[in-house]
Amino acid sequence: MSFVKYLRHGSLLQLAGKRSLSRSCMLQTCRTLIIETAPPESVKLNRLSGSDSGIVEVNLDRPVAKNSINKEMLKGLQTTFETIHQDSSARVVMITSLVPGVFCAGADLKERRTMSPSEVHTYVNSLRYMFSFIEALSIPTIAAIEGVALGGGLEMALSCDLRICGENAVFGLPETGLAVIPGAGGTQRLSRLVGRSVSKELIFTGRKIDAREAAKKGLVNFCVAAGEAHKKAMEVAQQINDKGPMAIKMAKKAIDEGIETNMASGLELEEMCYQKLLNTEDRLEGLAAFAEKRKPRYTGK
Repeated sequence: MSFVKYLRHGSLLQLAGKRSLSRSCMLQTCRTLIIETAPPESVKLNRLSGSDSGIVEVNLDRPVAKNSINKEMLKGLQTTFETIHQDSSARVVMITSLVPGVFCAGADLKERRTMSPSEVHTYVNSLRYMFSFIEALSIPTIAAIEGVALGGGLEMALSCDLRICGENAVFGLPETGLAVIPGAGGTQRLSRLVGRSVSKELIFTGRKIDAREAAKKGLVNFCVAAGEAHKKAMEVAQQINDKGPMAIKMAKKAIDEGIETNMASGLELEEMCYQKLLNTEDRLEGLAAFAEKRKPRYTGK
């Protein structure tokens, strides 16, 4: 089945609409949507080495359009994150921009003007599934934000586990000003992050907010000096990278899936995730390193 035909398949759209959709099912759904193509230069994959081995950077680099996401850039994101998902050595992902003063300006509206309604529908569905794929990765994701993160750019950041911004960052979901709504997860992820009332105000008005207000509302985890977001994101990534990789995956699973259910079911999920770690080599290594007062050497086994 072709990519476009699969997107139009009604059962898939119904499936994606269920909040109970499991992480593995979401990943499988999104993998099916991936267009097999070489990543365009607007998306660059950088695997760090040495003591930072396990940290992977996804660099956005489309300066002619402020990293706005056109069809080719979307293909690059799809292929890049599929590669990361299949890489067992990847432990944490950072999404950054190589374009000064901008994280991502959202969808490419110049390209959008050339699309038919059915093409727009296909594109927005593709973008929504792409961001759901990022969210469903088993390893932590960090958005390092300098400059503008608007529309689809903010929606991409919202799909990450953590957001770190410089003081020059600007956030907004301006879609209602174009007589549409945020269609790539913005109405759902923003509400879950900052609350229903704040989300409604920002989406209804399309108002842009600065970094300090974003931090105050809980939209970002850290707000640092302008130009320092990448450095802070790297510090956090290094801290995560030092921990037991299987434990990090189970912690993410317990939090993400548990928050969508009641407390009793969430505690059962926590117990299941904990049990999966009891017979691992990493758990024994952690205890040994503590006893021997040395840094643990985790292998993910």
